[in-house]
Amino acid sequence: MRRLAPFALVLALFLAALGRDALDDWVARTDLPPLDVATGSEVLARDGSLLRAFPVADGRWRLAPGPVDPGFIDLLIAYEDRRFYSHAGIDPLAVLRAGWQSARAGRVVSGASTLSMQVARLLEEGPTGTLSGKIRQARVALALERRLGKSAILGLYLRLAPYGGNIEGVRAASLAWFGKEPRRLTTAEAALLIALPQSPEARRPDRFAERAQAARARVLARLARRGAITPERAAAALQEPVPAAARAFPALAPHLAARLARTAPHGARIATTIDPALQRAAERLAARAVAGQGGRLSAAMILADHWTGEILAHVGAAAWADDARAGFVDMTQALRSPGSTLKPFVYALAFDDGLTHPETLIEDRPLAFGGWHPQNFDRRFRGTVTLREALGLSLNIPVVSLTEALGPARLMATLRRAGLETRLPGDSPGLAISLGGLGVSLEGLVQGYAALARMGRPIRISAEPGRAEMPEGRLFGPVAAWQVADILAHVPPPPGAVPGRIAYKTGTSYGHRDALALGFDGRHVGGVWLGRPDGTAVPGAFGGDLAAPILFELFGRAKPGRDPLPPPPPATLLVSNAQLPPPLQRFRPREAAFTRPEADAPELAFPPDGARIAAPDGALAVKLKGGAAPFTWLANGAPVAVAIRSRDTVLTMPGQGFVTLTVLDAKGRSASAQVRIGD
Repeated sequence: MRRLAPFALVLALFLAALGRDALDDWVARTDLPPLDVATGSEVLARDGSLLRAFPVADGRWRLAPGPVDPGFIDLLIAYEDRRFYSHAGIDPLAVLRAGWQSARAGRVVSGASTLSMQVARLLEEGPTGTLSGKIRQARVALALERRLGKSAILGLYLRLAPYGGNIEGVRAASLAWFGKEPRRLTTAEAALLIALPQSPEARRPDRFAERAQAARARVLARLARRGAITPERAAAALQEPVPAAARAFPALAPHLAARLARTAPHGARIATTIDPALQRAAERLAARAVAGQGGRLSAAMILADHWTGEILAHVGAAAWADDARAGFVDMTQALRSPGSTLKPFVYALAFDDGLTHPETLIEDRPLAFGGWHPQNFDRRFRGTVTLREALGLSLNIPVVSLTEALGPARLMATLRRAGLETRLPGDSPGLAISLGGLGVSLEGLVQGYAALARMGRPIRISAEPGRAEMPEGRLFGPVAAWQVADILAHVPPPPGAVPGRIAYKTGTSYGHRDALALGFDGRHVGGVWLGRPDGTAVPGAFGGDLAAPILFELFGRAKPGRDPLPPPPPATLLVSNAQLPPPLQRFRPREAAFTRPEADAPELAFPPDGARIAAPDGALAVKLKGGAAPFTWLANGAPVAVAIRSRDTVLTMPGQGFVTLTVLDAKGRSASAQVRIGD
């Protein structure tokens, strides 16, 4: 050790011997190490705060540079390299001082490494205890100064300095030891971050708290001697305890963050639309929902803005680090049975086709559909009910009857147009899909309910800014969408919740495997799922009991007040059953819907299905063949002409765009066509 002690003096003599020209040439020929320092990917909230960070490939926590407290920079330079901004990479005065002290004492008394030399060592992970290593650091430091400049060198130090374990860089260290970004640091925090890189493992606060405290005290004492801080400020900083343990790095919306990071370049900073405060509240709700409910129960939820399509909160599991609950599985993406949550789409299509109205009567009685005898969830039958009551009570027989009249393929096509990924148990859809007999994801359901909230206009929700899409056309007309929303808004809320705040529907899958609640108001749409990721039953689990209260709380966390649903469109028929046109007063029995068409059944001669018609001033000429007068004409489910005896007439259309045109004759028979009005 005594032979290696006078490094600084030898280095000074070596550089002096080189001569100015030779030194310039020597520095110019320096092969620099790679300067592209890898940093971990980061997923950011809508306000720019960190949702989740990822380590670099070798497992080190090294993050992209961010705002650092200027006071920390000043103290770092005051302690480590007072002439940083005036030297060229090597501080001659520090070299001479250290060399003279080492020569007199026969050992290293003080170092002469500048911040530039420390960066050179960190870039190459080179040795510090050999003469050749010091000379190499000096050469690289001089070259760095010429090629990069002071700001870039300081940035490399802030990114590479070691802070114990697998933590590198000031930003990662501040998050790990203080749980915050280094934008504002106390004097004690700054002093600890200056002390740790000198001996990061020996001074780790979580293992060697006394050494860390002593090292911090030495830093504070030197800074006070040099006038960088006052003695009073140093004394106050000494009273602040050092951290007892490293903190976990932020991991909000962990499943979403991981999904986004997988598709982005390594080291990317990925922006999202997630609201961090709402995300924290949602994760607490999910954790509370499964507390005391058994070790394998999990929860997932999504809340989005259906105006913009932005996802504001995304919880993939109740506890993402809990393997017992399969927390690693993102249950917002899992294809599970939706239970009764698809029923509103059946009703919307039936209303839109002019097949029914919310006040239309329908039978809730035992029926056989082929060899299938569906029953209601409580195994009771209500007899004659309105469709409003049937949907509000989530009755099974009426919705299966409607699905049979519409055709299950029609329902499937609508779901897919809404952007729902589906998985069928067989090759083709059957009537059971209206009761949850298929697989869909929670995110898909939220997207589908967003279309209901948007008066029938679909949207593709996204957590990435600017990535939401709004496809053209409608799933169904605004009247039908409003009618469904109005029914769902009058469903009694969970105990203690505000009535009418949201339009919502619950669902429970077969065997109590999934409990769901989906809902929306005038601005937001959300969904909650509870169940076991492995698909086993949760005895006694009902969507109304488990998921609905969480859904209402989620909306409550999003905003203090309420965003009311829109008023009914002008064409909405707000009448009692007795005031409906005769064909809409009672839904035809299942048998009547599928008997062979009569020879004189109504048929649209014009316009044909799929036609695009200019219709100046909204006037549309229609022609009809067959049928028994008088005729009722509907556009998007709303009557536009009643008691018409002629088969040729002119209808006034409600506006431009896609219109489902339906005619009903005196015997309740119908014909429909979808046309587009406008150039």
